[in-house]
Amino acid sequence: MARGNTRQRIQDVALELFGEQGYEKTSLREIAERLDVTKAALYYHFKTKEDIIISLFQDLTRPLDEVIEWGRTQPGTLDVKLEILRRYSKALFGAEPLFRFMQENQATMRELSIGEMFKERMHAMVDLLKEPDASMADRIRCFTALFSMHAGMFVLKDMEGDPEEKRISVLEVASDLVTQAHHNSPRS
Repeated sequence: MARGNTRQRIQDVALELFGEQGYEKTSLREIAERLDVTKAALYYHFKTKEDIIISLFQDLTRPLDEVIEWGRTQPGTLDVKLEILRRYSKALFGAEPLFRFMQENQATMRELSIGEMFKERMHAMVDLLKEPDASMADRIRCFTALFSMHAGMFVLKDMEGDPEEKRISVLEVASDLVTQAHHNSPRS
């Protein structure tokens, strides 16, 4: 099996076990057993559980970094802000298990280096969405737009309906919040 496929399987199984048992109660041995590989084979790819989680966040943050880098080269127009949200929505689409992990393991997230890295990226995203002179309410609207996209991934998972329709609906709500914040700015 190709290295990338094995790496992905390890990540998927680890997230599954973290979800079932919690991060702290899951061992590398259990991950190896679930994969039906030796611990040595697992160690070839990841030395620790934190390495697995960091690799998952790197995979998630790569498209997020691309959105941030693109946004930084664009003018602060409403159309650009809405495109940032669209791109972010697509980047989040496959990350639902990782966000569930973050929600269910908040104490662990605070201890791991990735928690701070993710927080920094969220601040960068809010900076791209808000006006420089935004009021507190409008800064909160921009933050809430991102939060609604995160929450929408797993809160709406059990709600009846087409997943793509739910994603687009969450994007619509986030877009409404950013649009309102943009129109409230004296510069627009």
